[in-house]
Order: sequence, then C-alpha cells, then structure tokens
Amino acid sequence: MLNVSLRQLRTFASAARHRSFARAADELHLTAPAVSMQIRDLETAVGLPVFERNGRTMSLTTTGEYLLVYARRVIATMKEAEDTLARLRGLQAGRITVGMVGTAQYFVPRLLARFRVDYPGVEVRLTVGNRDQLDRQLQAREIDLAIMGRPPRDFGVRAEAFAANPLAVIAAGSHALAGLRDVAPALLDREPFIVRESGSGTRSAMEAWFREARVTPPQIMELNSNETIKQAVMAGLGLTLLSLHTVALECAVGRLAVIDVAGLPLKRAWHVVSIGTMSLSPAAEAFRYFVLERGDRLLDDLFGAAQ
Repeated sequence: MLNVSLRQLRTFASAARHRSFARAADELHLTAPAVSMQIRDLETAVGLPVFERNGRTMSLTTTGEYLLVYARRVIATMKEAEDTLARLRGLQAGRITVGMVGTAQYFVPRLLARFRVDYPGVEVRLTVGNRDQLDRQLQAREIDLAIMGRPPRDFGVRAEAFAANPLAVIAAGSHALAGLRDVAPALLDREPFIVRESGSGTRSAMEAWFREARVTPPQIMELNSNETIKQAVMAGLGLTLLSLHTVALECAVGRLAVIDVAGLPLKRAWHVVSIGTMSLSPAAEAFRYFVLERGDRLLDDLFGAAQ
C-alpha cells in the first residue's frame, strides 16, 4: 500500500462513483486505457482486485468497498491541506470544484465566466449530476459547493437561496392546451407526462405537486436529460414539468409553450450548498459570496419575465 499514489486513489474513487472506466476518464481528462492501467497498478499494490467485472457492468469487490472509504478520507484530507495552503497564498490562485444539477447548466457557466473576470487565477471545475448524486458528492467532500434547487435534509449543510427557480407544465407549442387561461389541474389527468429520473429534484417537485393537486397523469417515459425531454415534448409525445429556466429559448420561438395551469408555476429557489462543518477555501468562499451577491441579477438578465 505504500506504493499507492494519490492519483491512483482519485482515479479509483472516480471509477467507483461512476462504475465506469470510460466515464472516469472523461471526468479526469484521461484516456480509458490510462484509467485501466492505474486501476491495475492499484490492484497490484493492494494485492487483491477492487472491481468485479461482469460483461459490460462492473461493481466494487468487498476489498474495493473498504478501500473506497479510506481513499475518500485521504482525498478529503489532501483537499483540506490544499485549502489551508490556499488561505496562505490568498486569492491569487486556487482551485474549486462546483457540482450542479442538470437544470443549472443553463446559467451556472455564465456565473462562472463572470466570476473568472474578477478572479482569473482561480481554476474552476464543474461536475453535473442529479440531486442524489450531488448529495453523495458533498458528503464525500468531492465537491466544494453545489448549485441545486432542493438542498439535502438528512445531513448538515449550509444552504442559501440566491434566486427564484419557477417550475411549470410545458407542452409543444401546437398543443391544444397552449394559449388557454387558468387550466384546471384535473385536465392534466388524461395527458401523458415525460418525467425526469428518480433522484432528480425536478422529479420530486413534480410528484409532490401531483399529490397536492390530486392528479395522476400517465407517466409514459423517464429520461435523465432536460434536453432530451424537451425534444420529446416538441415531438408531441407528451407534457412535462420543468424549470422555466430550461425552456426560455424554445418558448420564445414557439417550439414549446408554458401551460397556464392554476396554482403554477411552482415557486422554488436556487441554493448554493456546502457542508455545514467544513470551512471553505478562500476561492470557494469567494465564489459562494459571488453567487449570493450577483446570482439573482444574472438570472434576471438571462430569463427576464420567467425569472
């Protein structure tokens, strides 16, 4: 074990999280063979296999499960050391990892671009996942901050709202309900819905609203991408419930329409989230403050009336 490198542990942790060498390679900007070689060298050093491969699927062995616990501790400790050194250097340089839910991709890159104007020496890395995935990454200290709609409640975090996140029922621009006023929720009972995957904050918000409105429309398709859902809706396959921030462009050109359902849009908020007991590096703290200070204004500039 003395010959195991930090790079190997990071590669192993990424492969374990994704259950895929190819996806780990994408995340770490490596080739899949390079990831495979690092895992092979790690297994040689450990003396036991850490992954069990079965055709195109892979899972952790018992050894791998135990090693992952310690690998995450080592990575978290090194991250704390980096943050401490960053405080000594000040904000001339630094590195932060920001996780965001898929819906936030429509504005977070703009936030980061403006942040980099003020702090050009700070290196920023973005990861994308659903709410459940970001919860796990926060707990494992794999990300410094998360941008999400509904913050975790089962472990201690600091969650601060910085902008509105309205959710509404979306249809193809030619749908019969488009253009009607004050549509009764009961009319949705006969409309097929295309939904996000389990673990998505948007899916949770939709299901909670269905219960509150006492509607049970058929859910004909489950997809894990807002872009794919929008294409399916534009093709006339069904309705969906999405953040208005994801559909501004398509609504502007008439490809999609917001259905004026009584009681909607749902009034949700965007939050910047960090582990409550973890002190942030100067770079991460600067980004947190930047989001709280300018996030609402940026979203207002981008989305106007929808915001």
